[in-house]
Amino acid sequence: MVEPSLIACCSNALIGQHYRCFQHPDQSRCQNPQKSDAATMPKAGSLSAPKACLFDLDGLLLDTEPLQAKAWKEAAACFNGSLSRQQLQQLKGRRREDNANLVCSWLQQSVSAEQLLKAREPIAKRLVAEAPAVPGAEQLIRFCSSQHLPMVLVTSSKEASLLYKISGHPWLDLIQSRVLGDDMDLRAGKPAPDPYLLATQRLGLSPRECWVFEDSHAGCQSALAAGCWVWQLVETLSETAVIQPPAMQHPRLMLITSLGQGEEQLRHSLSTDG
Repeated sequence: MVEPSLIACCSNALIGQHYRCFQHPDQSRCQNPQKSDAATMPKAGSLSAPKACLFDLDGLLLDTEPLQAKAWKEAAACFNGSLSRQQLQQLKGRRREDNANLVCSWLQQSVSAEQLLKAREPIAKRLVAEAPAVPGAEQLIRFCSSQHLPMVLVTSSKEASLLYKISGHPWLDLIQSRVLGDDMDLRAGKPAPDPYLLATQRLGLSPRECWVFEDSHAGCQSALAAGCWVWQLVETLSETAVIQPPAMQHPRLMLITSLGQGEEQLRHSLSTDG
């Protein structure tokens, strides 16, 4: 059971502070521009230790999001299209085919999803092949492994795409279970709850027994809808950023500004339950 103070803490952190969010719900990536990081997290030990940890890949473990966005921009430019920052935000965390259909709907000329993806594939492959790890990612995965904590990689990437992304990161092989964008048992991708429901079903666990680490709004929506506890990795904003009211509030959503903070919370929960 979760202490009432946790819900109060999370609610106060999300409501009492100002976070930046785009108007479209799928563009939201709530961030705290000025307040301390501690304001976004529950009191250490107040959240029960998870029985498994589920991880997104792009933007969470590997710093591919800027490269993925660049690939979409370059692919759209092949058809005389230009994508705005707001539009690129909508593409985060979703499956490639879903994004292709969305981008095609924005283009002025008639282009099929297949044509767009054909133009984008070599661009994306070139860009993301050498994507670096997000700071703290390898340490977090190695810590989970050392604690014999089951892990699942839950990503919108297809298997072929995944293999060239992770080829330079052997530590990702520690996550032996995967739910991919082309998984035969997957009916719908993020933001639908299906990916995380499938992951927990394969583990034989309740979603409430699992912690999810995500960065995109679509991914957080998916994990929350499945019933998991969610740690969202966010970036603090500069003072010049435009601040808008938060679009996403949930008692099972906690914000962290580094994966090191996530590891710290995990260590606290495991030591408390132990």
